Amino acid sequence: MMSSKVRITILADNRDACGLSTEHGLAMWIEAGGKRVLFDTGQGITLEGNARELGIDLGGTDMIVLSHGHYDHTGGLSRVLRLSRNAVVYGHPGIVHPRYAVRNGTATAIHMPRESMAALDRLPSEKLRWVQQSVLLPGKIGLTGPIPRETGWEDTGGPFYLDPKGTRVDPIDDDLALWIPTGEGVVLSVGCSHGGLVNTLNHVRRLSGDLPIRAVVGGFHLVNASRERLDRTVEALRHLDLKQVIPCHCTGPSAVARLRDELGERVTPGAAGMTFTF
Repeated sequence: MMSSKVRITILADNRDACGLSTEHGLAMWIEAGGKRVLFDTGQGITLEGNARELGIDLGGTDMIVLSHGHYDHTGGLSRVLRLSRNAVVYGHPGIVHPRYAVRNGTATAIHMPRESMAALDRLPSEKLRWVQQSVLLPGKIGLTGPIPRETGWEDTGGPFYLDPKGTRVDPIDDDLALWIPTGEGVVLSVGCSHGGLVNTLNHVRRLSGDLPIRAVVGGFHLVNASRERLDRTVEALRHLDLKQVIPCHCTGPSAVARLRDELGERVTPGAAGMTFTF
């Protein structure tokens, strides 16, 4: 079954398109199959104000999907749950793990903020759904579950650890993506693609029954990517023949420039306030 129309609005991002507030974070408002989905919540700094400016009522959220447990994707959760009493939250159990970025011996906590964890704890069991495998939600909306790591040349994209001393590497195995089949192919939303953008695309192809992928929107986490990774990512995107590639948030300006050079008008850099209809 296909979704007749999919509408995605970027609510929070590092960039803005129409004078909205910006932050290092990502949140997308997705309307599909009669459902209203908030995919990630950013840090929570700009979410409510930008939604208000765009005429989006967060109180009408049906589902909240958390792509992974970093602060810049989960920070607005407690605010949204106060606004929307009916929202059901979906995420992998690993979203609540302590996690750190460790650079030059200095650790920075990047896990879900305490307020967001407390908001999850307060939810009744029927409002919290742990996702440990692929699942189809109401409205013909699919969640990938954990992404198989197959390419070998993709990694999580940074110095991520489960402890502040940097002894336990964080595989970020809670990373998941959202996909919706349409008559033109699959529309895919990604948070940071910590499982690898190409790994994610290949997994969604399998889950969808090998439907073509029409578009991908979100963070690709290519900001620290090697030349080989960029080369192979471009090659894969060209091979899959996506009609629209919308890099946001953590993709990185040099990677965005490379994607535009190689794929031309298919690439539209995303920004808060932009809306895409498929």
